[in-house]
Amino acid sequence: MSRFEKTAVVLVNIGTPKDADSKSVSAFLGEFLADKRVIEGSGPRRWLWLFILNFIVLRTRPKKVAKLYAQIWQQGSPMRHILNAQVQALQKTLQCSYKYPADVFAAMTYGNDSESLTGVLHKLHAQNYSKVFVMPLFPQYSATSTGAVYDKVAQFQRSIRDVLDIRILKSYHQHPKFIQGLNQSIEKHWQQHAPAQCLMFSYHGIPQQYADAGDPYPEQCLATTDAVKAALATGAGSDYSGQYISSFQSRFGVTKWVQPYTDETLKQLAEQGITSIDVICPAFSADCLETLEEVAKTNRDLFIESGGVEYRYIPALNDDTLFIECLSDILQQQAADWLGDKIDT
Repeated sequence: MSRFEKTAVVLVNIGTPKDADSKSVSAFLGEFLADKRVIEGSGPRRWLWLFILNFIVLRTRPKKVAKLYAQIWQQGSPMRHILNAQVQALQKTLQCSYKYPADVFAAMTYGNDSESLTGVLHKLHAQNYSKVFVMPLFPQYSATSTGAVYDKVAQFQRSIRDVLDIRILKSYHQHPKFIQGLNQSIEKHWQQHAPAQCLMFSYHGIPQQYADAGDPYPEQCLATTDAVKAALATGAGSDYSGQYISSFQSRFGVTKWVQPYTDETLKQLAEQGITSIDVICPAFSADCLETLEEVAKTNRDLFIESGGVEYRYIPALNDDTLFIECLSDILQQQAADWLGDKIDT
């Protein structure tokens, strides 16, 4: 890459309300849940869902969800703060590695125009960037998450005549640095606390019918678990005698979702005599409502109320050094021709 070419890297997360109030939550949920990638269906089924969404869900759920967001809001959205920290950390890494480093930006699949992926892409186009590497921060591919990013990029490309040269990261669920980061996070946790009787890998769920239709997400989640277990077996986890369990959280509605369910599994474990559990969420690159409230608080209360004693949540990788190195390595592997000459060391 010459100094006259403009290359951008866009880190993308799912999105977050602008504020922790009902109006902001309603706007966010309305866009998110109206996406056909998130809630599939066509014809009468589609119209029925939109009716339910607009006249039931968005009239009842935002107030409740806003209260949950308020519990984790710290001068703004945790996800937004972490995404900005990830951007800054990756930018610094690229500046230390390349003569003419790509510029790194943050974007959300859903959100207000200034931070939405399509809004950011339009800004880059106006600023004459010619090459853009879009990096969805979802380790495991699902049509409901990364697939939606592909749709947003296609939507942007259709809106301009001279399309940008865009590449998209599909998944990184078994990337060595990603697995190493999860392994190191667990080992550090075990250095501070005695390993629990069970280590749970809790992933965001998807409807079972999506998996039945060919969504590879559940398989990739289990592959991530297997890779981390293998890494632990060669280090601090080599003498771990507890249980490893993969489960799926955050289900919505009455449809059957991929099982086992995290909340039901926690209750069953406590009732079976398991008194201590460590929980990590490898589908999340940044702590957010689902990890900080649902997993770290609500699920903890469920486990304790069901007879458990010790429940510990292991934070997401966020801007951990190994995770940033993972993103940098992926760029080197998939866009080396865009990054140009490295700085001699």
